[in-house]
Amino acid sequence: MGSIGIYTERYTISNSWEMNALMRFAQVARRLGHRADFLFRPDMYKIPQYDAIFIRALTDPLNSAYVAARIAEMHGIMVIDDPDSIRICCDKVNMYRHLERAGVAIPETQYIQQEELTARRCRELIDQLGKPLVLKAPNSSFSMYVDKVSTPEEFTRVGKRFFRRADRIVVQRFIQSRFDWRVGVLGGEAIYVCQYTIPRKQWKILTYLSDGRTVYGPVKGIPLADADPLLIQRAVDACNAVGRGLYGVDLKQVNGDYVVIEVNDNPSIVAGEEDQKAGHLYESVVRFLTRHLKVS
Repeated sequence: MGSIGIYTERYTISNSWEMNALMRFAQVARRLGHRADFLFRPDMYKIPQYDAIFIRALTDPLNSAYVAARIAEMHGIMVIDDPDSIRICCDKVNMYRHLERAGVAIPETQYIQQEELTARRCRELIDQLGKPLVLKAPNSSFSMYVDKVSTPEEFTRVGKRFFRRADRIVVQRFIQSRFDWRVGVLGGEAIYVCQYTIPRKQWKILTYLSDGRTVYGPVKGIPLADADPLLIQRAVDACNAVGRGLYGVDLKQVNGDYVVIEVNDNPSIVAGEEDQKAGHLYESVVRFLTRHLKVS
């Protein structure tokens, strides 16, 4: 059969829920007859020895996971996430541009550069898109560097903070909701659906409090057979605009249709959450990684 290297980092395995999911991937791979090894940063030189690499660490072009993906690509090894997906999804401006070109519905969106961060321009955007607005730094993840503003003063204050780490900012119309849909898509096909509940008195699924605590709501799994076909189609269309790997698509339901909030590479797969109603999830990923082998 084949050999799969699961590339991860210490911070990932320190989380018991994520570690449980990693162990399930490894167990399913071995049940299907494949070898599955965990690889860490010092093990990168081993990557060419494997038939496939599955990355379970933070993906960013400046992180080690991207280096692992590039090494795999250079040696013609099947890899999730592939470097192209990382480059697109880790830059929200790039990601939204891909979605726009493909005609995928997203919240009304503008992009500004630092020289545009003036009271007049902020007021124009509030008048154009309505208030509140959502500001996003392009290279943010896990709801960090995503803020809501309602006045030119708030816009300017948050914008200055974001411009310390970026040369562009995403400005979007705010869409109120009680939860976000999350659709996991692999190779152009949905493999799981769930709802990320937005906690009370919050407006996004994950909020970082000033005392260092995080607030997030429960995850509710939905059987694929029970999911709205239109929801699935919108998610698949969004992923097809990015690539053919593994993605988690966040969508909001608006007047009977769905608007794509983001396409995430390296989506969260936590035991007891995304897999609640998708026990096949682990096997789907393993079979996708090994589909190029003669026997899988």
